[in-house]
Amino acid sequence: MTPHPLDILSIEETTIARDIVADLHPDAVLSFREIYLEEPPKGQFIEFLTAEHAGQDAVRPHRTALVQYDVIESDMIPHSHESVIDLDEKKRTSHAVVDENQHAGLTIAEFDVLVEVCKSSKMFKDVCAEFTLPDGFEIIVEPWPYGGMSADEENRRYFQGLCFARDTRSGNPDSNFYAYPLPFIPVLDFHKREIVRIDRLATGGKGDALDAKTHAKNIIDHCVSSEYVPELLENGTRKNLKPLNVLQPEGPSFTVDGQLVEWQNWRFRVGFNPREGATIHDVHFAGRSVMYRLSMSEMTVPYADPRGPFPRKQAFDFGDGSVGNAANNLSLGCDCLGVIKYFDGVNTGPDGSAKVAPNVICLHEQDNGIGWKHTNWRTGRAVVTRSRELVVQFIITLANYEYVFAYKFDQAGGITVETRATGIVSVVNIDPGKTSAYGNVVSPGALAQNHQHIFCVRIDPAIDGYKNTVLAEESHRAPMNKETNPRGNFYEVRQKVLDQSQHLDAAPMHNRVVKIINKSKTNPISGKPVGYKFTPAATQLLLADPDSVQSKRALFAHHHVWVTKHQDGELFAAGRYTLQSQNEIGGVADAVKRNDHIEDEDVVVWNVFGLTHNPRVEDWPVMPVEIHQLHIKPADFFTENPAIDVPSSKNEASVLTNGATNGHANGASCCK
Repeated sequence: MTPHPLDILSIEETTIARDIVADLHPDAVLSFREIYLEEPPKGQFIEFLTAEHAGQDAVRPHRTALVQYDVIESDMIPHSHESVIDLDEKKRTSHAVVDENQHAGLTIAEFDVLVEVCKSSKMFKDVCAEFTLPDGFEIIVEPWPYGGMSADEENRRYFQGLCFARDTRSGNPDSNFYAYPLPFIPVLDFHKREIVRIDRLATGGKGDALDAKTHAKNIIDHCVSSEYVPELLENGTRKNLKPLNVLQPEGPSFTVDGQLVEWQNWRFRVGFNPREGATIHDVHFAGRSVMYRLSMSEMTVPYADPRGPFPRKQAFDFGDGSVGNAANNLSLGCDCLGVIKYFDGVNTGPDGSAKVAPNVICLHEQDNGIGWKHTNWRTGRAVVTRSRELVVQFIITLANYEYVFAYKFDQAGGITVETRATGIVSVVNIDPGKTSAYGNVVSPGALAQNHQHIFCVRIDPAIDGYKNTVLAEESHRAPMNKETNPRGNFYEVRQKVLDQSQHLDAAPMHNRVVKIINKSKTNPISGKPVGYKFTPAATQLLLADPDSVQSKRALFAHHHVWVTKHQDGELFAAGRYTLQSQNEIGGVADAVKRNDHIEDEDVVVWNVFGLTHNPRVEDWPVMPVEIHQLHIKPADFFTENPAIDVPSSKNEASVLTNGATNGHANGASCCK
């Protein structure tokens, strides 16, 4: 069967791409990073999609693969390359060498090198020997990206390791080592394959100098066990929680054909790649185009501890590490409930071999409370419907943290992009009895540092077509006026069309709403252009000083909304290469500087939101989820509530606590 142009690469296609690249470098050693689908140029692909939706034959764009790899020649230093391979014609169509001042994203194999080199490094062993650990403890190295380099550092490919001690006495390999942080960080020069230095960490608190090394030799004697796996909990788990099941006796309401999903008037395709994880494509509702592409574009996590070396403790979890490679293999009945459809991904090994990454995306339906309701008080009749959502979800584990990402489609034409942060807060050692301005002591000896999580969602709209306009709508108080506002109760709704690429911020005092409209299509009821809207949340933006490296390499995190003109390949809010960057290059800030005309054009809207995380003791040992939702809703797109026809049916599985099924005196149903 011929794959759709948006289907992820198969194992066979990945292997073909690898072999073509290998043949182009016969005298070099190659180390492969990623091989995944290079999506067709948008202009060309729109022609195909238009014909496809019209039921007409169309010329399929060629299947192409993006191959990211290192070439290791006589100097033994890897040089990063990118090639695009036409899989139909089996040839390379473009090739680039990554600028020496930039670094390709890391791979899990590189992290493994850090751990192995630490085991054999005399420098590392000597530092470990300076500390006395209780019997039964072993040292754990947690690899991390190096972060933004300072201006005086040599441009080498570095990795760093946060170090902890793990209690092995229980015999359980999942014993929580984060409870025992150690005050040193080994730094690996990846090209040399050696530990080039070990950074010593301050362990002081309020009143101590930034570089105060005040710790004792018995470095973790004041730390305590903090377990989270059920079998190691001192009092076990709760015994009074009874099952709560999601039952779908007739099966799900969605259908899936390959990557194509159809549900409750929605039609879209699910994609997956190592850089962005799950992606959503070619979104239609009731046969009308809503969105060309929807994705999580970037996330940066800067830490606010000013003591060296923590200013470089800043991850770009999408750009640095390719979140798709960190995607969990989701478990039935654990990560998603109900009747589940899983989608697999494909991972690439250093030798370019491809293997299936099973169950990296789950698709399921869930109940989200009441969708709409009205009671006729004259007759007592209530009509109520439930709000059912279709959820496309993936979860990533990045060292200590987990992030849950979900695209939720509702029956009223709305899309919610949800993020959930959980996992274990990053901790460093602090002397007994001390507190700190740089974080919160969440367990004896464990200081959870203050930090931020700043996300960016990329919205590539197609509101009834691919030429759209963005406007900012605000509601303002109007002064009392004898002619126009005699009693002072009127307020004015103002709209400003964004005619060139720019940024703007949330303005809750004026209820600032971002609307994406199609000026050529008018709603027959309201007379206004059809559109979709979202309200940017007034979450805190990047707090690092604008002159800091943390700030300069994350310019996307300076504003809540960016609006740009589409360019092929411009997918990443912080630029293509974030690892060890000192400045944001090729991100949304650069795109806005083009001053493109964007009115009635092919536009892209980027929404930035974040969580400023000043940790609580309740975040330990594993934090409850912190949730943020971006709601993208129709605005004069339909001629009535598109969920008005959702059945108002009684759930016959619901009973009273005594087991009775009749909860109303007259036995009335939801709709009778």
